[in-house]
Amino acid sequence: MIKSINHLPKVGDDPDVDAQGLARNFDDLHPPLTHRQATIESQRCLYCYDAPCIEACPSDIDIPRFIRQISEDNINGAAQTILEENILGGSCARVCPTEVLCEQSCVRNHDAECQPVLIGLLQRHATDHMHFPKHPFERGAETGHHIAVVGAGPAGLACAHRLAMFGHRVTIFEADDKPGGLNEYGIARYKMTDDFARKEVEFLLEIGGIEIRPGQRLGDNLSLSRLHADYDSVFLGLGLGTSRQLEMTGEEAPGLMPAVDYIRTLRQTDDLRQLPLARRCIVIGAGNTAIDMATQMARLGADEVTLVYRRGEESMPATHHEQDIAKANQVKLMTWARPRQIRLDDQGRVTGMQFETTRDDDGQLVGTGETFTLAADAVFTAIGQHFDAISLHDPLASELARDGERIHVDDAFRTSLPRVYAGGDCIAPGQDLTVQAVQHGKLAAHTIHQDILAKQEAA
Repeated sequence: MIKSINHLPKVGDDPDVDAQGLARNFDDLHPPLTHRQATIESQRCLYCYDAPCIEACPSDIDIPRFIRQISEDNINGAAQTILEENILGGSCARVCPTEVLCEQSCVRNHDAECQPVLIGLLQRHATDHMHFPKHPFERGAETGHHIAVVGAGPAGLACAHRLAMFGHRVTIFEADDKPGGLNEYGIARYKMTDDFARKEVEFLLEIGGIEIRPGQRLGDNLSLSRLHADYDSVFLGLGLGTSRQLEMTGEEAPGLMPAVDYIRTLRQTDDLRQLPLARRCIVIGAGNTAIDMATQMARLGADEVTLVYRRGEESMPATHHEQDIAKANQVKLMTWARPRQIRLDDQGRVTGMQFETTRDDDGQLVGTGETFTLAADAVFTAIGQHFDAISLHDPLASELARDGERIHVDDAFRTSLPRVYAGGDCIAPGQDLTVQAVQHGKLAAHTIHQDILAKQEAA
């Protein structure tokens, strides 16, 4: 997946590269709290009765309750409170944009207090230090029903775990070799360290009754028609598997590739020194993926990293916190410019990109006609992901109602096909967050269970 930049030198080709220093560049972005720090921080919480932080949490975690449990040194109790609502609470504590969700809503988030309660770090403290003698959730009595879940990302895993709690058997069909989805393949390495994504999946599977079959791709060696015939219900947690393209001449040239492909390789490598390194690179986009790509390239040793966005900083999808991370790593943010032409050398390799400056004309983005060129050894695109419609090309799948390119569902995550449900990024656009995908999977599992019970009662 990274072959388009294999002509570039490796990180380790620089004799000045220190392996230990390189590894430190990918240590935890936010070091975990010590026990003393967590205790002190938990006592800052006012334990609000009508807590606005709960309203802001997409997965409905009782935040004041788990924080109070930490203050009482009841770590297992705090973890249980979190995991009851979000079985992937450990990863969400690391990657969730708490600065615009629960912490932004915290009543202590005003000038006199300096900062809100550090809810994300407290959630991580609880889930990192829990020690249960066995899995904290028991699998329900066997129901005899077998559910197919497509996709072992956050939505699919959360759905499977909740279905197992109800006593259903679950088989998860996963296209990749490893489960975890975005947590395993798409998060910046400094946000999710120490193989945490794998460990969290292993913990989730301890409930029993869940089988994962890797290498099973819908639209390739798997069809919705077959799943619908063989299983009592089907949940689609497909995610967004295809990167949007610039639609420009030269897009297939060596030196240009989607940022998610490089991040995927970076997360899976055992030796950062073997990664191709662009000494001068351009990242096009302004979301978290763009920030992750630019920051990690800077930490790998790039001399010049420029992130280019077509609008102003105030319109960037990435939060101010994420933008600050990039700036702290000497990433240059260049706004009000859009790609116009890919520059290639005599060998057809990328040498840079021409941009056109832009402006806002009464809410409409327009080009000014002025252009400039940035030199680069590589260009990484992070302009969004879209739903891979090929996965739903079999006769039954083609009958699914859509909202644009995504799958249409009702308020209970039912699709237009009976016994087929969907959640996560593959359904109508929302926040496209890990925590939101977990919530979709959890709620869809409740709907599946209720529909099965209703059918039994009707019979």
